[in-house]
This record gives sequence, structure tokens and C-alpha cells, in this order.
Amino acid sequence: MRHFLFFMAFVLFLPLPAQAELRIVMDQGVVEPMPIAVSPFHPVNGQNADMAENLPRIVSDNLERSGLFKPIDPQAFVQDHVSINKDGVRFPEWRATGTQALITGSVTKAPDGRARVEFRLWDVLSQQQLIGMAYMTTDDNWRRIGHIMSDEIYKRLTGEEGYFDTRIVYISEHGPPQKRIKRLAIMDQDGENHRYLTDGRSLVLTPRFSPASQKITYMSYGRGGPQVYLYDINSGRHESLGNFKGMTFAPRFSPDGRKVIMSMASGGNSDVYEMDLSSRQPRRVTTNSAIDTSPSYAPDGRQIVFESDRGGSQQLYTMDVGGGSAKRITFGKGRYANPVWSPRGDLIAFTRMYQGKFYIGVVRPDGSGERLITNAYHVEGPSWSPNGRVLTYFKERPTGARGEMRQAKLYTIDITGYNERWLQTPRDGSDPAWSPLNP
Repeated sequence: MRHFLFFMAFVLFLPLPAQAELRIVMDQGVVEPMPIAVSPFHPVNGQNADMAENLPRIVSDNLERSGLFKPIDPQAFVQDHVSINKDGVRFPEWRATGTQALITGSVTKAPDGRARVEFRLWDVLSQQQLIGMAYMTTDDNWRRIGHIMSDEIYKRLTGEEGYFDTRIVYISEHGPPQKRIKRLAIMDQDGENHRYLTDGRSLVLTPRFSPASQKITYMSYGRGGPQVYLYDINSGRHESLGNFKGMTFAPRFSPDGRKVIMSMASGGNSDVYEMDLSSRQPRRVTTNSAIDTSPSYAPDGRQIVFESDRGGSQQLYTMDVGGGSAKRITFGKGRYANPVWSPRGDLIAFTRMYQGKFYIGVVRPDGSGERLITNAYHVEGPSWSPNGRVLTYFKERPTGARGEMRQAKLYTIDITGYNERWLQTPRDGSDPAWSPLNP
């Protein structure tokens, strides 16, 4: 339903003959990027020229950042939008440039002042249209149209859902280590439309998106000890989850958005608790004398993964959220932390600390197939894209002549361990969390 909130979408079909599909196969490790050309769109009657020029740039940048596509240099384009609109696509000439997929489009001013944005995805080798769609939108919504088009193209060429029409919430920080100012901030997944959600007067940590509503849960030291809060993105309202005797931290939403699971520390012990957001009544999930923390739901909401030192070292465990015995799933040396279940359910991401280094890794829920995909002086806080294909996290390193300062930056990486990208933010950034697809 997300295509109908701010605009209307129409599908434009042309018949396709029976033939091999143009498709990126993503289950065979490293993938050679597909050469793709994103032509400037045609501004019908010369109107909406800026939108017609800028929309393809957003699409091209999104696809390139995925690591699965290699946009053709515009200097090598064999047609401009005027030629394509007048003569149609000259496939043999595009094929000579190495292009396999071509995106064309147009922008038309509607009588009511909105813009009609149309795009078509072409298989250059077979000279056929793969998909075509059109959207009605307002002038202030054109960036989002670019992300939605990117998702449709990504889905058609990979067979998987896209992740471009999303946002990332994170902790923006600056200042010396002893007086670090930390603010809740939010932006589109490409770093645009950045804004702050808190003023920095209270320390905030570990923000997490609701999968079902425009809400964020996070930890704050605003009133004494650390407590879990909810933030409504639409209204800007902050509220505490409750007045608990102990500290509450590491919150995450259930898959349906109706509950929050978190850690509560009291009397020197830390256990996992689940809270129903309608009743605000907490329910204890783990009962162990060890430190149980950082819980994360499985996509079906029936199980959780969490970290615990109950076995003598900090490792990852899974268990039914309704209770029962916990199953240890990691046995490596060092310490495991920050587990988060993939939205696909097939993998659990984590942070591992071993021999003075930090790693981001993934493991199957049964404990098999552990892989370490990136490492640094300090790397932490993995969060999944909604399609379970990409992770975001932060890296931190000391700076200054004597290492007395610190620098923290956000990154993304494919689950294969390739295509690591710096996600630029106005200031330092940590604790990123990826949203579901925008409603």
C-alpha cells in the first residue's frame, strides 16, 4: 500500500516473448555488477526539467551503491532523452556500449499541478521492456519517487525486495570523549533529508525502529538512570515505557510492533523482559543469575536471540519467547554481543570481540555457518536492511596526537562481506538502525 499514500502508481505492460530473463543471480557469492544505463528523463513540454534531470541520478546512485549494478558513464550514452522520446530506443547502439539494462522515463505536468513520472526498464539484449510504471506525485515528494523506482528495478533484476525507500535512525555525536554530545537523528538511507530528533541535553543510545508504525524505541539517561523511551516520528512525542526500579536498556520492537523486548538490571543481575505496549506490563522472559541482555526477536516473533555469560563467557543464545530452556549457538573464542535476527529469518548478525579486534559477523540460527564479514579497531551495532541483504553498523577509532579523541562513522556492507560503503553524516554517527520500507 506504500505506493498510494502520497501518489498513485500505474503499471505499464508490454508483452514479452519466451526467452532467458535478464536477471542477477545472488546466491553464488560475489556478483559481477550488471552494466546499466539510466537516461535523463524527458520533460514533456519543457516542464519539470529539474525533476526530469535529478530523478535518474537518485536511481543511478541507489543502484550503484548496492554493488550489484555498474551505471554506464553518461558520456557514453548514444541517445539523449529527446532522441529516445522521438525515435524510441536504438537497442543495437546501446548494446555496443556494453549496456545490458536501460532505464528511460518522462515527467509530465498534470492539470492539478502534480507531476506524472513514468519510467520503463528495458532488456537491451532482447530489445524488450521488462517493466513500466507511472506515479502521480507532488513536487516535494520527488526524491521518494526515485527511491521507489529504484526498489522496483532492483526487484525486477534480482528477484528480491528492494531497500531504498527506507530511513536510518542513528546517534549523532560530537565533542571530547568525556563530554560527548549525543543526539537522536534520522535520514533517508542515502543520507538525504537529515534531521535531529533530540536536542542533545540528554544522553541517548540504541535507537530501534518499529516494523509496524512510525515509532522509535531508544534508551535515554534523561531522568536519572537509563530508561527505555518511545518516540513518535509523526507527532514528535517522547514517552517513557515505565517507571522501573532497575535500569532498562537495549530495547527492540516485536515484529508486529505491539511489544518491546529489553533488558532490565536490578540487584546486580540483568534479565530479558517483554512489555506489551497496550498494557505496559512487563513480563520476565529469562530467569538466570547471569547477565542476559541485548535481545532480538525472530521474524515470526516466537523466538529471541540474546547475549549471556551464563556459560562462563559472553556468547549468543536462542530461546522461545514464551519461556523454556535457552540454546547456546556460538562457541568461538572471545566475546559475542549485539545479536540481531535477519528479517528473512535465515541469519543472525552479531559483534565479536577477539584478540583486541572487533568483528561484525553472521551465523545461522542453529549456530552453523558463522562468517566474519568486516573488522576494525572498534566496529559495532549491526542492523539489517528490510530485505535482509545489507547491514549497517558503525566504526570507531581514536584520533588526535595522543589518541585522546574519537571518530565514529556509519557504514553499510553486503552480507557476502563485499561492497563496504561509508554512509556520510553531518557529524560522527553510531548505533544505526534501519527502518522497514516506508509506508
